[in-house]
Amino acid sequence: MKKLWFALAGTALAWMSAVQPTPMQARATADANTVVDPSAYQAMRYRSVGPTRGGRVTTVTGVPSEHHTFYMGAAGGGVWKTTDAGETWANISDGFIEAGSIGAVAVADSDPHVIYVGTGSACMRGNVSPGIGVYKSTDGGKTWRHIGLRESGQIARIRIHPRDANLLYVAANGHGFGPNPDRGIFRSRDGGTTWEKALFINDQTGAVDLVMDPKDPNILYAAMSRMERKPWVMFSGGPDGGIFKTTDGGTKWTKLVGGLPKGLLGRIGIAVSPANTNRLWAMVEAENDPGFYMSDDAGQTWRLVNAEHELQQRPFYYHHVYADPKDPNVVYELNTRLYKSTDAGRTFRSLRQPHGDNHDLWINPNDPQVLINGNDGGAAVTYNGGLTWSTQLNQPTAELYRVAVDNQFPYRLYGAQQDNSTISVPSRVTFGITPTQHWYAVSGGESGHIAPHPTNPNIVYSGHYRGELYRYDHTTGTSRAIRPYPEDIWGQAPRDIKYRFQWHAPVRISPHDPGTLYFVSQFVHKTTNEGQSWQVISPDLTRNDKSKQGYGGAPITAEGTGVEIYPTIYAFEESAIERGVLWAGSDDGLVHVSRDAGKTWTNVTPKNLPEWGTVNAI
Repeated sequence: MKKLWFALAGTALAWMSAVQPTPMQARATADANTVVDPSAYQAMRYRSVGPTRGGRVTTVTGVPSEHHTFYMGAAGGGVWKTTDAGETWANISDGFIEAGSIGAVAVADSDPHVIYVGTGSACMRGNVSPGIGVYKSTDGGKTWRHIGLRESGQIARIRIHPRDANLLYVAANGHGFGPNPDRGIFRSRDGGTTWEKALFINDQTGAVDLVMDPKDPNILYAAMSRMERKPWVMFSGGPDGGIFKTTDGGTKWTKLVGGLPKGLLGRIGIAVSPANTNRLWAMVEAENDPGFYMSDDAGQTWRLVNAEHELQQRPFYYHHVYADPKDPNVVYELNTRLYKSTDAGRTFRSLRQPHGDNHDLWINPNDPQVLINGNDGGAAVTYNGGLTWSTQLNQPTAELYRVAVDNQFPYRLYGAQQDNSTISVPSRVTFGITPTQHWYAVSGGESGHIAPHPTNPNIVYSGHYRGELYRYDHTTGTSRAIRPYPEDIWGQAPRDIKYRFQWHAPVRISPHDPGTLYFVSQFVHKTTNEGQSWQVISPDLTRNDKSKQGYGGAPITAEGTGVEIYPTIYAFEESAIERGVLWAGSDDGLVHVSRDAGKTWTNVTPKNLPEWGTVNAI
């Protein structure tokens, strides 16, 4: 049989389906103690069942000399290329690049066959995947080789000398979860064979942006900041960050301070106007006077031109700035929306966009009406300045936290897509015009666990963050909220919340009784009437360390969206063999078991496990 392989490029959970189980495999499912001979699986082959709606894209670029050629790097789906302006996309990293998370893609102006890719997205959500350095292609993406900086963590930008494809600079933010020395600005003069640290502050301060003067490649501007994640907090900013400038190609750097905020500085996005390279813009996260700054003397002095809070949302995820190549008064700022200013940043308006949460923008230097945008729904191309965009339903790069299946035949698969809805797709389609005709959401949201009813596949329980839980009935297309407690946690610290539901709070139907449903916070919650009422059947099964229950961001921007809720029960299962045996694992390192359906619980945490660190939230 001919093997058919479909590129899916390292999604968080690949939406794959294999051949239907053999009778022997079906019997093994019924008997949990049966060990199946691995040879029984040798005939199985992977095939893509979707969805083909795009996932989060953190880097995009184009080729000025090839009007319809663009590249994108997905946060969990590898590197993709289109040669028809987004009508079709092809994965070009599978089999070569060992990381699915891509932070930067750059094409050499002097030779479009030379492409550099930096792994590890520097827009560090709680679910960020680490990078493993830099890759290079010299044949337009057909083949790749690793060229170093394996410990540089999350890579934010790559800039290439416009006339020398072997001279490049990498902005590395470093490891996302702790200090490390391989961060800052790196320079290579030989195409990545050797590297040198061009700008290093300390082992906690990395590079989050890097721009090159379009008319003088010896002039570069780097944004440096501390960005570090813990399960309970996102550390944003510190005393050592800021904007740095070099005029000799990266040998010497000077910190720019005139007119910029004083005190702690966080993430900064920078842009230089190609139409007037003395004009710069910077979106600055700061302890004092944050906002959108402009300089008209190549960075010597700055002034605040826009302090609108709408432009300052969630700096660790956004704060990206781009200058129009022809008009010195046109500048873009990317955030939840795609913002454009035609008066040098004093006012902004939002453009139509295919999806929210924008992370990157490339503007054709020869035609500013041609753009490619990377957002949480994929990558899209426009040839009319954003009036219309190419589709994002042709990119199987969805970040899917987990997969569930029901028991109907043919069975359906369920998942929650990052920054999108939940989705159900069929394992196979025997009729219909397009696959999307067979997709549907099952309520819930991007991070939730999904539990299809084992005997009635039309009933699906689906979670969401902030403790939301829903019962969906596909027969009627209706959804009912069944969360255990009606608490709005927006903007609240975990220590002030009654029930601490994790971003990925597990939802489980008892394998022994389909009428019993479990949902977990720091407690185990149980319902036997489809969520009309709930009972708590456990004590707090976490360490309940109050020092790690502050706001989710510090010391500058306080997060309150529900991602950093901590400590919580992160894993929960009822034994498939013995009814009433319940297991719970917390994200702060405890394991408990109950052998009497939740009446009593025993701490069975292995004694040799280390406890979490002592860094306190603020």
